[in-house]
Amino acid sequence: MLIRTGDTVEVIAGADQGTKSRVIQVDRENRKALVENVNRVYKHVKRSQKHPQGGRLSKEMPIQLSNVMYICESCGVRSRLGARFTDEGAKERYCKKCSASAGEIAPARAARANK
Repeated sequence: MLIRTGDTVEVIAGADQGTKSRVIQVDRENRKALVENVNRVYKHVKRSQKHPQGGRLSKEMPIQLSNVMYICESCGVRSRLGARFTDEGAKERYCKKCSASAGEIAPARAARANK
């Protein structure tokens, strides 16, 4: 599961198909992601001190990670992500289409460094 909070993704299935937006939160245990302005539902709220007006509150609900694809910052198209080791021994995410780095996953280890 290589998609992280803050990544730009495109929804590839469901009612919001084709929407490009930012990931707010990732639930790794349930393999779901909370994406900005995607899968919005109305939650009916009773009047209280926190919500004195009450009424309907619009909020995002999580969607399956299989229904989103990463959008690469360097090539600008949606693509799959892979993991590889750098020459220094750090593990990084990379775009499978243009081989550009998408950020580090793990710090460098001497055992993985190319000599």
